[in-house]
Amino acid sequence: MTGLFIVLGILAVVAFIIIGIYNRLVALRQTCNQAWADVDVQLKQRYDLIPNLVNTVKGYASHEKETFEAVVAARNAAVAANGVGDQAKAEGMLGAALGKLFALAEAYPDLKANTNFLQLQDQLADVENKIAASRRFYNNAAQEYNTAREQFPAVIIATPLGFVAREFFEAPEGDALLTAPEVSF
Repeated sequence: MTGLFIVLGILAVVAFIIIGIYNRLVALRQTCNQAWADVDVQLKQRYDLIPNLVNTVKGYASHEKETFEAVVAARNAAVAANGVGDQAKAEGMLGAALGKLFALAEAYPDLKANTNFLQLQDQLADVENKIAASRRFYNNAAQEYNTAREQFPAVIIATPLGFVAREFFEAPEGDALLTAPEVSF
């Protein structure tokens, strides 16, 4: 009879350990989801600023159609991107296109002095800084989740229970998302 109680006690301890691991993984997964939602909010703010910026520059450099089309296409690709990896690639293309737009603005002194353009640049620089901070928070949450998922004994139950590894939201080449565009002219 005492052998039965010992076995039941061991099973209860194992069950509590499994429940604890499961709950910790759920909490970490939710932190990742919330952190990605924060990144998504900042990216959407960025996407909302871009058409205004393009329209302002168009008023001064209407013959630069190719640059405007590249920015709009990159923005649309970023909006449509699915998943962390695709989003990072799309953001890299968008950052490069915006860099060309700002380089174009250098050639137009009146545009550089335009209050609306300067205000949009300031807003974009602020959003870029928020994106960088949100990305760092997301990557930290993903790292904590991935580490917890891969540690023993969680590794035994994580995959069968649907806990898959999270991708990091890497900055595109040249760290376009790490540094805000130059806004002082």
